Amino acid sequence: MGREEQRATMRQVREGLIAELEELYRDAFDRISNHDLGEGAIARLTQLLLRSREAAITPLQQEIEAPLITSPAGSPAPEPDPQAAP
Repeated sequence: MGREEQRATMRQVREGLIAELEELYRDAFDRISNHDLGEGAIARLTQLLLRSREAAITPLQQEIEAPLITSPAGSPAPEPDPQAAP
């Protein structure tokens, strides 16, 4: 698999994970609304879920939206850092 194919595959995987997380959080919000909780409890739980959602999804979105680092024409592309997370 070439470098561009790997990037495309990683993008698809990240987008799929985001879609799955969005569905999970939507279901969680629906479940909260189905319980007979007081407004304060619902507000606190909703805030926690929103913070959790942001922490889970934002890093995936940032990787998708990050600009590609390119090399000047004629020079080899930089090697990826093996310590960096995919």
